[in-house]
Order: sequence, then C-alpha cells, then structure tokens
Amino acid sequence: MNRPDVTELVPPDRTLMGPGPSDVHPRVLKAMSTPLVGHLDPYFIEIMDEVQDLLRYTFRTDNQWTIPVSGTGSAAMEAAIGNVTEPGDTVLVPTNGYFGGRMASMVRRAGGSVVEVDAPWGEPLDPAAVEAAFAEHQPDVFGFVHAETSTGVLQPEVPQLTDIAHSHDALVIADTVTSLGGVELRVDEWDVDVAYSGPQKCLSCPPGASPLTLNDRAMDKVLSREEDARSWYLDLSLLQGYWGDDRAYHHTAPITNIYGLREALRLVAEEGIENRWARHRRVAGGLKTGLQSMGLEMNAPDDYWLPSLNAVRVPGGVEAGDVISQLLAEYDIEIAGGLGDLAGEIFRIGCMGHSARPKNVIALLGALGSVLKDADADVDVPAGLAAANSAL
Repeated sequence: MNRPDVTELVPPDRTLMGPGPSDVHPRVLKAMSTPLVGHLDPYFIEIMDEVQDLLRYTFRTDNQWTIPVSGTGSAAMEAAIGNVTEPGDTVLVPTNGYFGGRMASMVRRAGGSVVEVDAPWGEPLDPAAVEAAFAEHQPDVFGFVHAETSTGVLQPEVPQLTDIAHSHDALVIADTVTSLGGVELRVDEWDVDVAYSGPQKCLSCPPGASPLTLNDRAMDKVLSREEDARSWYLDLSLLQGYWGDDRAYHHTAPITNIYGLREALRLVAEEGIENRWARHRRVAGGLKTGLQSMGLEMNAPDDYWLPSLNAVRVPGGVEAGDVISQLLAEYDIEIAGGLGDLAGEIFRIGCMGHSARPKNVIALLGALGSVLKDADADVDVPAGLAAANSAL
C-alpha cells in the first residue's frame, strides 16, 4: 500500500447558522489546545467537579447526578433512555417531530414498549392529549422534546406535562438538546426527572461530552434495575463510580472535550443564565423580524416559536437544497433543510450560543435574500434588513 499524501488541515471558515453545530467561542478552542492530563489525574478530578457544578447551574438543578456523557448528544440521549427504560416498561413518546421518533427507536432497543401521544409536526403536545394517553396506556416513562430541532417548536406548559406524568407515577425524560443554555429551562422547578442535551448547540462547544442530569427518583430506578442496562459503556450504575465520590476507573474520558465544555459553561455563568436566555430571544427576535419583513413565513406560531432554531417556510417554486448549497458555496454560511415530514418544506436557521450575534443575523439575512432573489422568490431584502437592524 502506498503512503497517503495528505496535506495540512485547513477547514473553510464558515458561519454556522444551521441546527448545529454553532460557532465555537475562541475561548473554548483555546481551552481545548491546553496540555492533556490523565483521566484520573488529581487536576482533572478538580475539573470534573467544576464541570458538574457548572452543569447544575445551567440546567437549574441541584441534582447530584449531573454529568457530561462521553459522546455526542445522542450518547446522552441513549444513556437517559436506556438506563431509565427497563425491559417490559411502557414509554410514552411524542409524534410531533423527528426526535420523538428517535426516542421511540431507543426505547425499543432497550426492551421497552412504545406508545405514542399524537401531535402534528410543527405543533407542541397538548396537555389534554398527554392526559388521555396516560389514562389509556398508564406508561412507566414519559419522554418529550422541549425544543424540537426538526420543526422549530418550543414545548410550552412543561410543568403541566410533568404534573400529569407524576400523578400517574411515571418518570419524565426531557430532550433539551436545542434548549440548554439558549431558552428558559428549569429542571428542578419544572419537576423534570431526567434531561439530556448536546454541547454543540446553545453551548457552542464541539461535540464529544454531552450534558445529562437525573434526580434521585430516576437514579433510584437505575440502581434498582433487575437487569443490567444493555449498554456497558453507557450504564449509569457503572459510570457513577467514575463521576461519583469514588472516581474509580470506568473508561478514558474525552479530556480535551471536557476542557472545552468547562470553558463553554464558564461563559454561560459569566453571562448569567437568564441574561443568556434573554440574548437568544433578542437576537433571534431580530432574525425573525427580518425574515418576516422580507416576506418569509415562520413555520411555528409565536406562542411556541423556538428562538434557538428558526424554521422558515420555503417560498413556492424555490428548491430548498439549491438555496442551502448556494449559501454555503458563495457566502460560507451554513443553514439546513427540513427533516421527515418537513423535508423540502422549511429552512432551519439556528441562532445559538456564539452564533447568536447581530452581525451574523444581518449577514445571513443579506445572503439569504440575495440567493432567494436569484431563485425568483418574491422577497423584499431591504425591508428585511431594515427591520432586523431596527429590532437589534
């Protein structure tokens, strides 16, 4: 075999305004370039403690069991579902987006039975429908998506949903992948038992160490399982030995990723979590105003608009994929198209973390408007830019 001739790594300098990842803060990149230590080094154990405290602050929880899972957000998702779901359990999942479907797939792999609470793609769950599903199926676990990345919908009335579940003695798992650090989320106050997330969205950190939190009620179930979790790597009863008081070896943690996550969470704490929620709403509000003033339509009504992920209807006669490709090729701006039922129907425009800055919004609006004009869409680009500038 010939020796490969591979050149120096020089990635393009993109502005990431899609559904994730978002632009990484320079301080996070700097933290990830610092020297490696061992995963049981006393210095790293101090870092582990600090990351756990910072995650508790960001999740708004006092849960002892709050950790970064070694892996992407899907690893945290599978750790949550695969540990809390025992073979034979019935788990209620939503049908109103792509990631409810992923929940269902993970439940089945964990040996659970799936039942569904229905809502159209692009709408939140109706508490009355959740109550009816509980009355009919009496599930052991209820999973919902707080911020549905595939539709741009934020689930309102979370405390009402958790009240319904707990009145039926069920555990609640919340997907907060696109909400943690970007929109209001209060794990303890809203009585969420388990929440998982990813670092690459509103936290603006490269993927590789993903937030997860469980309260005592959920962890009691994990530790009292009759059958081991089906994943050794993601078995929380084993991971507690590493992230708990003992710091016993389980696996080699992604040290550099945890350095990065720590710095990303420091940025959250320095800004203040409520200030950060407000910034996302303000900057995304300018984006939304600009898009609408340009003549485009949001997919989600105002009552459940998701600031961190703006789903925008594709104008008639426009090919979404062509617009996305042209934005990337000519402007180095990344957005994405729809998934599942909304494939080809929407653009998904992120406004998350370090990407949620006015200059990015204005650049995106100008570029998107220009590309849509090239596609003969009926858009008023100057009006969109003027409205966004005024709002920002």
